[in-house]
Amino acid sequence: MKPKLFMTREIPERGLNKIKEHFEVDLWPEEAPPPKEVIIERVKDVDALVPLLTDPIDAEVMDAAPRLRIISQYAVGYDNIDVKAATERGIYVTNTPGVLTETVADFTMALMMAIARRVVEADKYIRQGKWKVGWHPLYFLGTDLYGATLGIIGLGRIGSAVARRAKGFNMRILYYDVFRREDLEKELGIKYVDMDTLLRESDFVTLHVPLTPETKDLIGERELKLMKPTAYLVNTSRGKVIDEKALIKALKEGWIAGAALDVFYKEPTPPDNPLLELDNVVVAPHIASASLETRSRMAEIVAENLIAFKEGKKPPTLVNPDVMKVRPPGF
Repeated sequence: MKPKLFMTREIPERGLNKIKEHFEVDLWPEEAPPPKEVIIERVKDVDALVPLLTDPIDAEVMDAAPRLRIISQYAVGYDNIDVKAATERGIYVTNTPGVLTETVADFTMALMMAIARRVVEADKYIRQGKWKVGWHPLYFLGTDLYGATLGIIGLGRIGSAVARRAKGFNMRILYYDVFRREDLEKELGIKYVDMDTLLRESDFVTLHVPLTPETKDLIGERELKLMKPTAYLVNTSRGKVIDEKALIKALKEGWIAGAALDVFYKEPTPPDNPLLELDNVVVAPHIASASLETRSRMAEIVAENLIAFKEGKKPPTLVNPDVMKVRPPGF
């Protein structure tokens, strides 16, 4: 008999088909996430769970699933999962790191160029029938990336991949991280500075940190006021890293020139979010990793973690290795 698994959303076939070979899959069919009470009901007799970032997997959910042995998250981040509670219950937690690094770095640069060169504004201008003169010296003046100063907050996999791309634009690169990376400083010619210095000197500030109690509201009113009035803020990490109310105020009052956001404090962001009314903001619906190859590979990693656990092996991307002291892998 195959172990039972609940999956909170459909994932690409390359991973889903592998999972179905080894598990009896109960798949939530809708695009919107299942309500928490539905998750609690559906996990009562499952051995495995595949959630997304939007699904709160806390002690209450785990206690409703006495047979649950592994949570194979379809995401790199796992702030939606109470990892401590999982470890205490002998539940393995895995994620999908590494594979989306280059894709997210590409999208970060796309957002940076879009906001700096006013691409979205210009697109709307044409579609709304406002383009009446063929060319004018003062039309849609933007900001050059080439030779500008880029400040990277969080020099992990994605942050360092962005730095490599920025070198191609001959950008001066500053970074701040809780861990100094002297190896990358030498390799990429980048400079470590404290966060206040980074905010004061950068023409573009891009965020690549996980959501933790320490990073929640990392960029607030004080930090935004340190930035140049000509600077742009880019976020492809987590929405709650930025105090959204402070950002709206900063954009309306001209503390900074603009922002490009793939993530929001609440997702999906409501249509009446004031950010959506501003021309100096470029927005996307949390799609930085949304390439066909990357999302398919993420699905394969989910499958590989589940299959390894089923076979009594350590899952390749285990988040909580201490769980192995509590219970060996396997059903």
